[in-house]
Amino acid sequence: MILVSSCLAGLKVRYNGTDCLHNKIKKLVEENKAMTVCPELLGGFSTPREPAEIVGGSGEDVLNEKAKVITVSGEDVTGQYIKGAYETLKIAQEVGALLVVLKENSPSCGSAMIYNGTFKGEKIAGSGVTAALLQQNGIKVVSEENIFEMIKEID
Repeated sequence: MILVSSCLAGLKVRYNGTDCLHNKIKKLVEENKAMTVCPELLGGFSTPREPAEIVGGSGEDVLNEKAKVITVSGEDVTGQYIKGAYETLKIAQEVGALLVVLKENSPSCGSAMIYNGTFKGEKIAGSGVTAALLQQNGIKVVSEENIFEMIKEID
């Protein structure tokens, strides 16, 4: 089974109430080859919600208590991000996910790039909280940008 970020399958769960529909990913879900998860909703957030960024590092740093996830208004939401990451890990392990496709740049889901914590649209190399936790537990995480290369690899 492949897990995918809910927003990539067309569900309007992003912080601003939109999606990031990726038609090929939506098709995988419709064909029951993938299932959706939203770490932020699993962490207790609602839609819409304030934008948040990792301040002081990456998702790995958040898990190691060296960085925090902060909203644009300054609220510390680190706990919800960590909770969502662990809930996503639990689901991935329960379904035996071989691959998890997460939305790039997100403080939860970014697998290679995240925003730098300044809320100025600037990105840095790094993983979001959920991506980091999944990777630490041996689960392959990719972005929507390279999913189909990875699917060929595991077929």
